[in-house]
Formats: sequence, C-alpha cells, structure tokens
Amino acid sequence: MEISGKVALVTGGASGLGAATVRKLAADGAKVAILDFDADRAAGVAKEVGGLAIKTDVSDESSVAAAVEQIKSELGGIRVAINCAGLGYASRIVGREGKLSTDLFEKVLRVNLFGSYYVMSHAARNMMEQDALETGERGVVINTASIAFQDGQMGQTAYAASKGAIASMSLPAAREMAKQGVRVMAIAPGLFNTPMMEGLPEETTAGIVANIPFPHRLGDPAEYALLATQIIANPYLNGEVIRVDAAVRLPQR
Repeated sequence: MEISGKVALVTGGASGLGAATVRKLAADGAKVAILDFDADRAAGVAKEVGGLAIKTDVSDESSVAAAVEQIKSELGGIRVAINCAGLGYASRIVGREGKLSTDLFEKVLRVNLFGSYYVMSHAARNMMEQDALETGERGVVINTASIAFQDGQMGQTAYAASKGAIASMSLPAAREMAKQGVRVMAIAPGLFNTPMMEGLPEETTAGIVANIPFPHRLGDPAEYALLATQIIANPYLNGEVIRVDAAVRLPQR
C-alpha cells in the first residue's frame, strides 16, 4: 500500500515507538491521527507533523469508538492502524508477604490486549467500508507484541500474557479479514531506547545491552517505525509476527 495520502492512526503516538512511527508516517505523506492518554504530549507531536491529536483511553471501548469517528470526520477513512499504546509494569504473581498482583494483571491486559483489540475492531470496520485499492487492500492493522511473548522474564507474567495474546490473534484476525482485504500483522520489538529504558540507571542499561548480539546496542524507535512502513508497503505480509530484536533472547531475569 502506498502510504502517501492515506489516513493512519497510531495509539501511544505521543512518545517512544509510537511517536517515531507518527513522524515516519507523516514524512512519507500520510495524514496521521495520534491517539494517546497524554493529551499535551500528543498535541505537541501533532503540531510537529501537522497531524490530529485525540485524547484516548484505549482500555475504554467508547473512547476508542469516539476517536475513530472523529478521525473519519476530520481526516477521512482509515487505511492504517498501528497499536503502540501499552504498559510495561512488572510484578511477581505472589510477592512479599503473600501479596498478589491480580489487580496489576487486569490493568495491563486491559490496556495492552483489550486496547489493541478495541482499536483493531473499530479501525477494521471503518476500513471495510471503503473501496479496495489497486492491490485489493482496504487497510492494514499492525499490533505491537514484544519479544517477551516468547521469552518473558520473571515478573513479566502480565506483560508477557498480554503480548502473547496480541501475537496469537494475528493469524486468526488476518484469516477472518482476508475477504475484506484487511491485513493484520504484529511487530515484536526487543530492547528499544524508549522513555521506559531512559529512566533506568546507566549500569542497568549497560547490563541489558551486554546481552544484545548485533547491533550491540538498544534499538532506535526509528527502526521500529521503518519496519511498520515496510509492512504497510508490502502487500504479501499478513498474519505474521516479526521480531525486531538484534537476535537477543531475554534471560530469566
């Protein structure tokens, strides 16, 4: 699919992987809507790229539905939806003094998994209402998993479960939407230089980088964004999860 002139939405587009993706899409000529809970940061990125910022709680389906309707009204029919919004909280299943983390488990799944599903659902319905392009496509959905879905570390049960579900739904979703010409893909990023990583002590970051084979560094969010645009451009990519991780495999902790 040609990106130029297409309407694209990016959740979590106010920072990190999402912001890099917004900038890449805009540079390639897309009309971009930024859906983020942080309205001020979203507005700043939108101003930078000439996009549309919408305060959205992806864990609330009514908030997602309203955002999609606003995009349709102000920018037009959606062709690309990229889910980057997510939480990376860590907690043991049974912690100190027997404290359970069931509340955190539910919160992480509501944002990471339910949020991705809500956005995919509402965006895909809008895509299906549009005429097919020359390639036969009506739209592309890209969800963000994580390498933790295959090698999650201690304390990442909630996070890994949410990302594993995102990875697992790629193929059945792609099969279901095939007749309507909507592709569904997932990207599983490795260790990237995002705000979450930037907050770590230098020695902690150095220990993380030590396990990354090549390139021997944290990923650049622009590299995630590049892969997202390559998926959009290649019509034969469908129903798959792509790891972008410099060949790293996470140790148990």
